Amino acid sequence: MIRIISILWFLIPFICISQTIKGKVVRISDGDTITVLDSSKRQIRIRLYGIDCPENGQDFGNVAKKYTSELCFAKIVTVNVKDKDQYGRIVGVVWTEDSININLALLREGLAWHYKHFDHSEEFAQAEYLAKIEKRGLWKQQNAIAPWEYRREKKSWQQDQ
Repeated sequence: MIRIISILWFLIPFICISQTIKGKVVRISDGDTITVLDSSKRQIRIRLYGIDCPENGQDFGNVAKKYTSELCFAKIVTVNVKDKDQYGRIVGVVWTEDSININLALLREGLAWHYKHFDHSEEFAQAEYLAKIEKRGLWKQQNAIAPWEYRREKKSWQQDQ
């Protein structure tokens, strides 16, 4: 029994890769995390693939959250599932009904970093690069702190307390 569960746990990310989810966005947690209500009335937390927005409490965190909300809150979206993360969230590319790729839109507006550790697409890299040279969004700042660095510093600070 344990062996079967272990095999299934290993296969879940591969099963998710070809899946799509369609539903209404019912919650925006932050710029890169939303909750979708699917047709069976199940709430599914979605982490936007390939990007990392500023954290809540970090410069431009609220701006990124507001922009994501303007693009998709209370609207029907399609999620192209890529993976499942360590917190059990579905990780995917989110599309609005009018064909806006929310992940890419956040990069273009300078409201997210391209998460190169997980995504190697030229399109995402180019969008981040253009936002930087045009000083859009968070790239207006001289020393913008990446969310993963912000989280690491915050965790270190909390451990020192």
